[in-house]
Amino acid sequence: MKIIVLNCGSSSIKYQLFEMPSRNVLAKGLVDKIGLKGASIKHKRSDGIEVKLEGEIIDHQGGIEHLLAILISEKYGSIKTIDEIEAVGHRVVHAGEKYSGSVFITDEVIEALEECIDLAPLHNPPNLKGIYAMKELLPEVLQVGVFDTAFHQTMPPKSFLYGIPYALYEKYKIRRYGFHGTSHKYVSQRACDILGLDIKQQKIITCHLGNGASMAAIMDGKSLDTSMGMTPTEGLIMGTRCGDLDVGALLYIADKEETSIPYTNTLVNKFSGMVGISGVSSDMRDIETAANEGNERAKISLEMYQYRVKKYIGSYAAAMGGVDLIVFTGGIGENDTNTRTKILEGLEFFGISIDKEKSMKSRGKEELISLPESKVKVIVVPTDEELMIAADTYEIHEKILEESNF
Repeated sequence: MKIIVLNCGSSSIKYQLFEMPSRNVLAKGLVDKIGLKGASIKHKRSDGIEVKLEGEIIDHQGGIEHLLAILISEKYGSIKTIDEIEAVGHRVVHAGEKYSGSVFITDEVIEALEECIDLAPLHNPPNLKGIYAMKELLPEVLQVGVFDTAFHQTMPPKSFLYGIPYALYEKYKIRRYGFHGTSHKYVSQRACDILGLDIKQQKIITCHLGNGASMAAIMDGKSLDTSMGMTPTEGLIMGTRCGDLDVGALLYIADKEETSIPYTNTLVNKFSGMVGISGVSSDMRDIETAANEGNERAKISLEMYQYRVKKYIGSYAAAMGGVDLIVFTGGIGENDTNTRTKILEGLEFFGISIDKEKSMKSRGKEELISLPESKVKVIVVPTDEELMIAADTYEIHEKILEESNF
């Protein structure tokens, strides 16, 4: 069966068309600059044929109409008719406490996601636009929501509650939700599959390191803790996000600079992190180049980044009573060999022994980088959130089909 996976951003739509259950990618692409000048669609078929089309794309529904037309076009298409698409999987950032797993999208689910807009004002609205559009364009096709927060719903209260009056949690649901859940779930399971391990018997630390970055402590296959909080701002230092920050320091800055709440929000999410510390860029490659040329702020920013990841590894190992497996993923985790090496330096007391030569050559591929005698296995696993969404969508589709036959 054919499943299309949509990841709708504020002005973009990433998409992939899968053949399931074989997991073959038939086509993928990006609808970019929706509602803006220079809108385009980049489309690539599995046989390498690709095209870039430019033109006005007013809204998300228009963008989806265009990408569906390409999928069935004679020259660039992968299917003959739209009827071949039997299900749609949507990446949805925030489901609050409402869902602990992927779900068949009903009107009730849509209402619940609309209620979560306050928790993810930048992400949920465009995610919902994709759902609205598909409901209009393919009303008979099953839609599934796969939530960034769902995997972390197994966290116990000791992990997700903040040290604020409990009444605020009850009233506003202020708590740690965590994000990148689809990625953490995929790479932890994939790592265990590669190594022949039972995930339900492992203590795993997953490091999703990219422009947005987070870590998770996964015990017996379930998320015990994660670095991002109520919003993606908390946790590791990221490209433009500050990560962990003393609330008192933030209040002090707001008072001294006489800043508004929107400005303060922009400060910690857009102008902080690696770009704010280094003054160079939010891109690790640019920062590393500057550091190698003697830029002291660039050097400090790299040290801070590496130290923060290392500190979380230590804290999660303590929380789980040890660690069996560390997984690196994301653009930095998969490709930045220097950052990976620096993070792992000094962790030999955990029983970590790295094959340094293999690690320095390992980029963007599944590879075990620890030595055979290492007590803790360390592996690189490229993330594939779209595949995870397709797999969950297929599973729910088959379950509904099975139930309807009774």
